[in-house]
Amino acid sequence: MPRSRSKTRAVKPADAVAYVVKAAEFLRAAQDSLQLGNRTAATGNAVHAGIAASDAIAAALVGSVSQGDHADAPGHLDSIGGDARVAARQLRQLLPLKSLAEYDPRPMSVTEARRAVTAAERLVALAERVVSRVGRTL
Repeated sequence: MPRSRSKTRAVKPADAVAYVVKAAEFLRAAQDSLQLGNRTAATGNAVHAGIAASDAIAAALVGSVSQGDHADAPGHLDSIGGDARVAARQLRQLLPLKSLAEYDPRPMSVTEARRAVTAAERLVALAERVVSRVGRTL
């Protein structure tokens, strides 16, 4: 059976800014955790930074965010197109690490943590650019 379209919920333009602020905070926590050698915390915070950054992009571009299963969020971003498609690619790198970081007993490797933080850095930077650009046109 084909997967149904992802659920979304409407958000206000100001919410895009709030999502960027959250994303930046999670990113700082991920970077600090990585520097301290806390690979699981770095990975988990990087994933949350990516989710918040993706919500910022979707909120800024179309006024809606994915609701429900995180796995549906990249599809919502793809449907928006443009910068959101770039965000979808980064988010697809991060989402598989969410359950590993949060629920799996295996510790995250240095490589996994670094890749997660790098993907989150790219996604947060993109969100900051999109929200700034769209904010100037509102």
